Amino acid sequence: MNQSDPTDHALAAIASILDQPETQRGSEKPPFEATHIGLQRRAPDGYSKIGPGPIAAIRFKWTVRCGDKDNGEYYVHETIGDNSAPVMTGPMSGDAAIKFVDDREIEARRGFEALRGEMDGRGAAATVVRKEGGEI
Repeated sequence: MNQSDPTDHALAAIASILDQPETQRGSEKPPFEATHIGLQRRAPDGYSKIGPGPIAAIRFKWTVRCGDKDNGEYYVHETIGDNSAPVMTGPMSGDAAIKFVDDREIEARRGFEALRGEMDGRGAAATVVRKEGGEI
């Protein structure tokens, strides 16, 4: 008798969630654009990005907050989900804070895509093994 491993079901469930397109994020605000010496610059205070993932409760969010306006100091608040206490990084310049947020979002997206690829690979391997009548 061929019994399936409970991990197969968990991996299949996770893979099916990852295959769904991400929903539109209503809480994400577009960055404010301010003119600065003929160039378009983002105003650092309030600049925000949300990491990838199908579950909002475990999705990262990075938001730039102004610390001391006189000194041009900014902090990045990093949260997971909607109800976590922020981890703050800073002080730093406004440009450094925006770069920090952008870099963290890119890093999170790469990690998410790597995990998604690994899950897809495992799901495909499990399907092949099941079709051949073997056990995983």
